[in-house]
Amino acid sequence: MKVTRKVLIANLLGAGIILAGCANDETSERHHEDHQEIEEHHEHENHHSSNNSREQVESEGAREPNTFNENAMNGLVVENTKNITRINEEDPVTASLFVSQTVWPATHEQNQPGTVILAPVDNWQYSLAALTLVHHPNDGPLLFVEEKISDPVLMEINRLQPKGNDEGTQVLVIGDYDENELSKLNGFEVKQIVGENPADFAEKIEQSFFETIGHVHQAVIIGSADDAAKGYTVPVGNWIAHMNESLLYVEADAVPQETIKALEKREGQAQIYIVGSEEIISEEVERQLEEYGTVQRISGDNEIKQSIAFSSFKDDNNFGWGITTPGHGLVFVSTKSPELAIAAAPFAHLGKHAPMVWLEDGEVTKSLYEYLAKLKPAFTTDPTEGPYNHGYVLGSFDLIPFQTQGILDEKLEIVSLDGNDHAHH
Repeated sequence: MKVTRKVLIANLLGAGIILAGCANDETSERHHEDHQEIEEHHEHENHHSSNNSREQVESEGAREPNTFNENAMNGLVVENTKNITRINEEDPVTASLFVSQTVWPATHEQNQPGTVILAPVDNWQYSLAALTLVHHPNDGPLLFVEEKISDPVLMEINRLQPKGNDEGTQVLVIGDYDENELSKLNGFEVKQIVGENPADFAEKIEQSFFETIGHVHQAVIIGSADDAAKGYTVPVGNWIAHMNESLLYVEADAVPQETIKALEKREGQAQIYIVGSEEIISEEVERQLEEYGTVQRISGDNEIKQSIAFSSFKDDNNFGWGITTPGHGLVFVSTKSPELAIAAAPFAHLGKHAPMVWLEDGEVTKSLYEYLAKLKPAFTTDPTEGPYNHGYVLGSFDLIPFQTQGILDEKLEIVSLDGNDHAHH
């Protein structure tokens, strides 16, 4: 075959182009691989830097302030700060009204409650167990009452105009009141629940709730009804206002018959959560409870650590708050005023759905500093992206000083992950 000079040159040029193309492809591929390695290296460095930054944020968040401004309250005219809503009240009855108006504006049908719960302020075991009724389908506040149903409480019920639950009940009265007192509620559909003792009452509360929701809930919290255990049992109030679980009572070394009756409804399939150490609820009681299902204990060394342990706990059954990362609400109450914690429980039902943690005599303790450090919000590029935390403080400035509020406000504040304050924002 005869090949002309032009064709030969063209073929040689074509081969050169192909070879150059192959060489360029190999160079480009190597360049891409090198670039990818560099990117992966940077990503690794950024991830490592991010982890270090998060550690620094938590390390700083766990530190107690070492200098204070003595003039912080001079000329103070506010109660709330940017990350804290304060219910500035010491009286539990009045505080429960304030919480009701904060959670249920009742301006239109969608934010009116279904049922209002009236509970005795002088019996914490009854009122605490009654918080399970705050949950849907009742969807309403717990208002404290004394021996008589006061005019402010009646005014709040009339303001709310409760719509009624699935059974039509508009007001649930917890405890024994005479006809004269109940007649004050004649304009509403009323149901009354009474009991002979805390364990009996808690069983009746639970049964009333089961009748409303139409089934027996397998998971249940077991708390001590002993006054000495009050600070260990009260933190569960926010959870039972938030979810379907109820609270049943035991003594330190015995399980009352009324509690056994309630557990037997679960036919051996109960998911039981004990709150408190073996000093609060004994190992013998735990062994007795194992006859009715599985048992887990949520325990803290003291009241403060117990509230933190309960706020942090979550298991595979989806029981528990599991609050261990930023982006949540918290309720803060002084150990001096546990009834205010019961009044504040509706903050766990709507809004920020917040668990409750104790302030020891109104102060932030080391264990709480460390817990809040885990929850410290931090942003990467823009603080408007969040996440955000928010706190509710229950009590007057005498119960919880403004200095404590300022500390909590700062510990809940979002910061830059790289430590550059808010940069250009």
